[in-house]
Amino acid sequence: MIYADHAATTQLDREAFEAMLPFLLEEYGNASQPYSFSRTAKRALERAREIIAQCIGALPEEIYFTSGGTESNNWALKGSLSYEERCEIITSQIEHHSVLNVCKAAEKLRFNTRYLPVDTFGTVSAAALDKNISDKTKLVSVMMANNEVGTIEPIQELCSITHRHGVVFHTDAVQAIGHVPVDVACLNVDMLSASAHKFNGPKGIGFLYIRKGTPLRPYADGGSQEHGLRAGTENVAAIVGMAAALKKSCDTMQQRIGHLKYLEQQLLCRLREAHIDFIRNGTNQLPGNISLSFREAEGEMLLHRLDFMGICVSLGSACNSGNMQMSHVLEAMKVPKEYAIGTIRVSFGHTNTVEDADIIADAIVRILKDQ
Repeated sequence: MIYADHAATTQLDREAFEAMLPFLLEEYGNASQPYSFSRTAKRALERAREIIAQCIGALPEEIYFTSGGTESNNWALKGSLSYEERCEIITSQIEHHSVLNVCKAAEKLRFNTRYLPVDTFGTVSAAALDKNISDKTKLVSVMMANNEVGTIEPIQELCSITHRHGVVFHTDAVQAIGHVPVDVACLNVDMLSASAHKFNGPKGIGFLYIRKGTPLRPYADGGSQEHGLRAGTENVAAIVGMAAALKKSCDTMQQRIGHLKYLEQQLLCRLREAHIDFIRNGTNQLPGNISLSFREAEGEMLLHRLDFMGICVSLGSACNSGNMQMSHVLEAMKVPKEYAIGTIRVSFGHTNTVEDADIIADAIVRILKDQ
């Protein structure tokens, strides 16, 4: 099998798994308890917080553990809303549904949402943000990198405009963390969401970076965990695994980026040499994230034929599997319909090889020429 859907999820790193084991089997104490048996778990929890903070240029006390990207996004948006003078969210048309559906729910509660357009490459315009932001705006949320086409957004510039208007800025960095350098101090974001399973950590764990002083209501009431903002017994094993995976991803990032870009070029060159009519969507993409739209083809047909050949790719986005309609991202980018319906996403990981890229390209060529 060739797995080329790393933007959907990644294999758990062996070192991260081994770091988790003691807290699953022996050191199972509740980190919130005061007795000695729980001290190892408590120290591991705080060490993980320090490691994650170092990886993104934050302070340890600014890292809040969650169940993943969806919860982090929900908390950032819902925790910012209140029935005050400022009651408006600004986001983009191409966000993940964990942001878009929160906005839809907020609209039902009479909060206003503005959806910024993108250009044909999927880039959010700083000028559009500047034009739309107002004294009613409570929060701006724009993703750092798009999950479908890989476009990396100009977060620093968008954040600068947002702060100039005295507004809080959140970014969904689920696809970016562990794959490209992220420094929250340099970007100057107020909140940032991340999910461990996107960078070879365990599923069901993530974090929300909240800059000191950023107003945010608690996500869950109960105990005093996470500085009283997210109650519930901590999943120490998963947290430790997440920290180990993120550190390894950051330590080996430059090497991985070079490898992934080489695989990209190998795949694209093979397709061009075969004179296949396709568009690569996006610009300034995440390394290894390749959205391909093939003229007069069907993405679902390609996905299933490739699966039959032992190759795993995605139909545009994992959240749109089985849906033959054009994705909201491609629609916002105005990708021509004769190409958009034939879209698949190939997302390489560091374990993929040049041979994998060649096999995938040759399989696509064979399928398209046989149809």
